[in-house]
Amino acid sequence: MRYFIQFSYNGSAYHGWQMQPNAITVQEVLEKALSTLLGETIATMGAGRTDAGVHAQKMLAHFDTDISLDSTNLVYKLNAFLPYDVAVSQIYKVQPDAHARFHATKRSYLYRVSLKKNVFNHKAAYYVRPNLDVIKMEEATKILFEYKDFQCFSKTHTDVKTYYCTIMHAAWTTQADELHFNITADRFLRNMVRAIVGTIINVGLGKLNVEDMHKIIASKDRSKAGYSVPAHGLYLTEVAYPETLKL
Repeated sequence: MRYFIQFSYNGSAYHGWQMQPNAITVQEVLEKALSTLLGETIATMGAGRTDAGVHAQKMLAHFDTDISLDSTNLVYKLNAFLPYDVAVSQIYKVQPDAHARFHATKRSYLYRVSLKKNVFNHKAAYYVRPNLDVIKMEEATKILFEYKDFQCFSKTHTDVKTYYCTIMHAAWTTQADELHFNITADRFLRNMVRAIVGTIINVGLGKLNVEDMHKIIASKDRSKAGYSVPAHGLYLTEVAYPETLKL
């Protein structure tokens, strides 16, 4: 039987989601907990990668087991077993061929920019000096909808077959002393959100003009885009699936 598991994590202590040979990852911690509690070796497949230091408010993975699970009880036991920075919210049965990565229809991310030094969220948001031109940042953001090829925002030397992504939503909002950038797309390239945010912040700082966004995207050259903002301000917030996958 195949199950989806939904969970969240603070990525500060981890080298991302995906298993690595010489570094602690969220996948390793979750698989160890599942294997221990179920008494068999459990392998998970996540909805995608998150880089070292990136957080997830809602991440999903699938795993297979012959055991008929009491999902509510297993969630409770997992949360008692897992470290404080990983929390499971639900486990549910899905179609035998349901795939956490390939069947995802869209993903959403939040990037938090702090406009005021805050000792309580220095590991949760990226502090940028105030006086950003938010109006110009919003204008630059709208240009993203005019394109599909985002190679300029992709980490170089990746193994992807295409740099095409469909961005469905991208916007900035003000939340107290923070600026929040929310973006939704059918897929994301490695480092894409952090590169987009860094480029748009450069617009807000006056280092780039709004119209430079067209030249940057058309160049397909990572070196033409802005810097990659720190990982600790980035959160995976949503992964969506067709309802027909659930049993």
